[in-house]
Amino acid sequence: MRRPVAIVTALVLFGEAVGIVLINAVLATVAENQNMSLAGLDPDAMSAGTWAMGGVSGLLLVLCGLTALIAGIRDRAPGRVGRIVLIGCAVVHGVLGAVTVGLVGWAAFAFMMVVLALLVLTLLSYGPETRPQAQRPELTPTAQ
Repeated sequence: MRRPVAIVTALVLFGEAVGIVLINAVLATVAENQNMSLAGLDPDAMSAGTWAMGGVSGLLLVLCGLTALIAGIRDRAPGRVGRIVLIGCAVVHGVLGAVTVGLVGWAAFAFMMVVLALLVLTLLSYGPETRPQAQRPELTPTAQ
């Protein structure tokens, strides 16, 4: 069951990456076309910052998706860096889920919690496996 969960997690993260880039592209275009400013900030800086944030967020989500996809294809736990990437992605989804419930609504919160659940399930299914204890020779009393 862990292989399909990791692959579904990767596909959802790839879709989310595309969505984040598209949303930031729309926001940047609107900020540029409307000549919007926030507290006197240059509108071109706001537009460029929105484009950069969309690109960076998309790349990070693709990185998380690739980590989950590689784990699913190999059917092996991700390495230390891969686990850190997935844990960081899960933490960000948890925090953003808490923020989106107030700003966007319950549907966005539900989506964020589904992605969080997929990330946690992927991490737990590829968790540390029980390894057999190394055979130690029994201590025998030495003949004196």
